[in-house]
Amino acid sequence: MAKSSAGRDLGAEVTALFAREPQKSFKAKELARQLGIGKEEYLELRKTLRRLVQEGAILKLRSNRFGSASQSPVVTGILRVNSQGYGFVTRDDGREDIFVSTKQMGSALHRDRVRVRLFASRQGERPEGQVIEIVERGRDRIVGTLRWGRKYSYVVPDDIKIQTDIIIPEPEGSGAEEGQKVVVVIDRWPSPHQNPEGHITHVLGFADDPGVDVLSIIHGFSLASEFPPEVEAEAARLGAAIPSGEHERRLDCRDWPIFTIDPADAKDFDDAVSLRALANGRLELGVHIADVSHYVAPGGAIDAEAEARGTSVYLVDRVIPMLPEHLSNRLCSLVEGEEKLCYSVLMELSPAGALLGYTLRESIIHSRRRLTYEQAQTMIDGSGDDEIPLLLRKMWELAALLIRRREARGGIDFESQEVQVILDEQGHPTALKRRERLQSHRLIEEFMLMANETVARHVGVEMAAGLPEAPLFVYRIHEKPEREEVAGLLELLAQFGIVQELPKKITPHYFQKLAAAIRRHPANVVLQDALLRTMMKARYSPENPGHFGLAYSHYTHFTSPIRRYPDLMVHRLLKGYCANRVVEEMEALTGRLAEQCREASENEVRAAEAERASIKLKQIEYMEGHLGSEHDGFISRIVPFGIFITLPEFLVDGLVHISGLEDDYYIYEPSGYRLVGQRGGRVYALGDKVRVRISRVDRNERLIDFVLVSKEHEERPKKMEAGAPFRRPQRGRKKSRG
Repeated sequence: MAKSSAGRDLGAEVTALFAREPQKSFKAKELARQLGIGKEEYLELRKTLRRLVQEGAILKLRSNRFGSASQSPVVTGILRVNSQGYGFVTRDDGREDIFVSTKQMGSALHRDRVRVRLFASRQGERPEGQVIEIVERGRDRIVGTLRWGRKYSYVVPDDIKIQTDIIIPEPEGSGAEEGQKVVVVIDRWPSPHQNPEGHITHVLGFADDPGVDVLSIIHGFSLASEFPPEVEAEAARLGAAIPSGEHERRLDCRDWPIFTIDPADAKDFDDAVSLRALANGRLELGVHIADVSHYVAPGGAIDAEAEARGTSVYLVDRVIPMLPEHLSNRLCSLVEGEEKLCYSVLMELSPAGALLGYTLRESIIHSRRRLTYEQAQTMIDGSGDDEIPLLLRKMWELAALLIRRREARGGIDFESQEVQVILDEQGHPTALKRRERLQSHRLIEEFMLMANETVARHVGVEMAAGLPEAPLFVYRIHEKPEREEVAGLLELLAQFGIVQELPKKITPHYFQKLAAAIRRHPANVVLQDALLRTMMKARYSPENPGHFGLAYSHYTHFTSPIRRYPDLMVHRLLKGYCANRVVEEMEALTGRLAEQCREASENEVRAAEAERASIKLKQIEYMEGHLGSEHDGFISRIVPFGIFITLPEFLVDGLVHISGLEDDYYIYEPSGYRLVGQRGGRVYALGDKVRVRISRVDRNERLIDFVLVSKEHEERPKKMEAGAPFRRPQRGRKKSRG
């Protein structure tokens, strides 16, 4: 270690002190007194402390105090960074998220897997920590805009959750021009206090060039848009003919009235349904799922690629599939009029919808019809007496019974808040609307829920009976929300006029009540999003605490193996258990189960973020055509630098910057979720209805800015005139100094 000006090894002295006093914490001046360090060495002590913190030898705690690192627990998880710079680490063990301030983040980026050393905290407080190691980068590519500086070039990342620009020492060889979107790989990052350096791997083009926006999403989320040659070659070797032996050993359902219901633009069909009246007066509901596991063997090139992708990704204008097209759209897809291999769940139900028995069988089917949700709804609403319309009406009667039974148990039914973007042939948005949820959607949802629960209970209850412990399996779990999070949600709801008491016991029935109150509120889009954020995120796990949101004690994902890897894992495990496969085979399927569940959950989150980002891009592009127009909205979020307004007409939000509120000097009051004028006393609070003018739409920065025109029931302030467009502050981004 380097010596101080007085010849002292300050680093060794500091670490020795903390080794003697591991439970104590000190400020820098207190350490100076403890170690007898005078004014002439105090600056060197401060530098030493910063270095020791960066090395993880000591911790920097709250209130500028320092403490021992040796006694603090270390956990691993995924870092999720907020747009304002701070973040939360989702722990691998599923326990409460850990708050990480910007200062404690080091050089970690959004979606990185990190090791975090926990700070000491009082009971009831959210745990906080410091990133001490980056285990794995969450992305190998970063997309941004190339800018020329005075001395060098740099890239401003598109994702505002990446709070630093990236220096590009030699941009000339890339052929990129100033202002173009580029893909960057970070080469070195010597210190969190410096900008990282990298090089350009792809030039995507200018932001307004056709297709560049979605390409930015694909590269920004490290999505693989093409399959490796060895994967395509392995898929091409799979023949379409069904071996005769499969006809003999499988349940033959080819004469059954089976059909599919999917979106109009769907290319792969992995679930079909049937309904038969039995001689005993009961109903047999059949859910028939594409038998992907018959074609995709564990350990092959296709399997490895599918596991790495984890899920198909549905962007606004395209699908990035989990499996090659030869499998997803041809061999496995339950195409109308073709024989297909399936794994079927046949559930025997009472006239009241109670499950009385079930059978799990590998099967072969012949789909009678390929219906869209809209076509199915027309049949449900109609009066025709053909076979499939009659079946559909009976199916809806059954689905309605199942919905009522699930709601009676406490299952939460969320109304869809998805935005549907209508695109023209060139990929430009022509309309924004809320995606309609039809009875045909709910019918399929309910049948799939029942099949998933039945499969999970088969393994977790029936097969576990008489065994010392349940067989290893992939469960879809959803844990009960933390009490503190629910209390915070209730504070927010109260600002919108929804007042509810915090119960002694948090149950699905209680959240069902909240969801119903939110559904009737004009601000339901924002409030339902807050409700979903409060609830723990559903994930995959070999452990089974149950599914809180659905009010199921056992639940899994079995019904979509074409587009979800966990479903493929479930099919393999089911086949293994039902056929009493040898121990070695089952150990091969279960040996990495916990790791595979964690990776699948992470891939699911990445896909959802990419899908939302692609929709937002098109929303912003659409709003460019409304620049200068006025619209009614409501205040959906308040932050120190302004108020966010949601426009229900378009399901978009934008910012009224605090600098645009020129009639007064406003103070942010976080406890009351409001801005308060210091002279006139005007208050802007959550839920307030306002009228705004769209003053700026920036597709490159992915933002919309508003100017406030008026607040409901108030006259327009005298100084509330539209000024020059302003640039939203970067809120903590470490800019380059080019």
